[in-house]
Amino acid sequence: MAHTKSLGAANRIVNVPGKRRGLKRNSGQFVRQGEILVRQLGTKYHPGKNVGMGRDFTLFAKTDGIVQFRKMTGYHRGQKYIEVVVPDEKNVGKKTSIKSTAKNPKKKTKKKKKDLKSKTKKTSKKSGNKKKTKTSKTKK
Repeated sequence: MAHTKSLGAANRIVNVPGKRRGLKRNSGQFVRQGEILVRQLGTKYHPGKNVGMGRDFTLFAKTDGIVQFRKMTGYHRGQKYIEVVVPDEKNVGKKTSIKSTAKNPKKKTKKKKKDLKSKTKKTSKKSGNKKKTKTSKTKK
């Protein structure tokens, strides 16, 4: 009899180290030109503005800026894009308030009672004319 067991699948396990894929920078982080944003197999993330793609699908920053993620709609639904947005030189390091960037809401105007009364009168005249035409057709 053999003293060693036959080499089956359980005995041929090889430990392979990970490839260190995944996101390297998150949304809102400042990146420099050439920094790697994502290591991936295939295009799980697509390159957006100021982002390039290497031949192994690695996404990298083309300019200095802030990382932003975006999900597409419509024809490209489900695709995720990564962009590098260049901050304004004037607003670097300053927090902008939401109120200053938001548009002023339109003021609501109240309808006058006279306008509402005139509209109801017009509709009642139209309905009265319809009744007359129906009765005139039946008489003929």
